[in-house]
Amino acid sequence: MQVSQNPINKTLEKQLDQMFYQVLAEIDSPEDLKTVLCDVLTEGERTAVIKRLGIALYLDKGRNYEDIKNNIKVSSATIATVAENLGNSGWQEMIRRIKAEEWASDWTEKITGGIKKIFR
Repeated sequence: MQVSQNPINKTLEKQLDQMFYQVLAEIDSPEDLKTVLCDVLTEGERTAVIKRLGIALYLDKGRNYEDIKNNIKVSSATIATVAENLGNSGWQEMIRRIKAEEWASDWTEKITGGIKKIFR
């Protein structure tokens, strides 16, 4: 992704930055968020973000670089960049939310299976 080298007015940049995150925060469904991000980001930008998320999840689960490279199709440098930032609060929040969702799904399946056994 190429970013223009022409600097934007700092005041305007701050206002646009704030608007961008406010709009994203107010989107209340995954489908609406996907629609917005598919229009705002290029396919390459979305792929890069998705791959970084995959790297972060694999690293969190203790997977090695070779496994990550083979499965996500990224370079060691990209993995290292994510690894360097994995302790940051944004990544930790993403991973925490994904783990919570996985935990809830696992328990929902267990409870549903148990109820089905009881009422057979």
